Amino acid sequence: MTRPDAGLQPERTRLAWRRTTLACSVTAVLALRQALRGSGSPLEITGVAVIALVWVAFLRVAHLRIRQLAATRPAALSPRVATGAVACTVALAVFAMALVL
Repeated sequence: MTRPDAGLQPERTRLAWRRTTLACSVTAVLALRQALRGSGSPLEITGVAVIALVWVAFLRVAHLRIRQLAATRPAALSPRVATGAVACTVALAVFAMALVL
């Protein structure tokens, strides 16, 4: 019995998750660097903590999804996980915009 060919879609999706993870990592590192260069006010320290938490949350979601995509027949992305990934990505994008401005 032959297994159905999933094609290259799971591989492309896995690579997209890795690219997004890399972009989020760069944003988080730049935001942390900028915040740590500041005066060390409680607001900046809170910002660093929030950025780190959002980054770790996104890494967790991405890691789980990348592992799921390695299966022969990957499961569909649940709405809860998708919402979490979108929330983390948007939050890191807002931090990136704050860095630029």
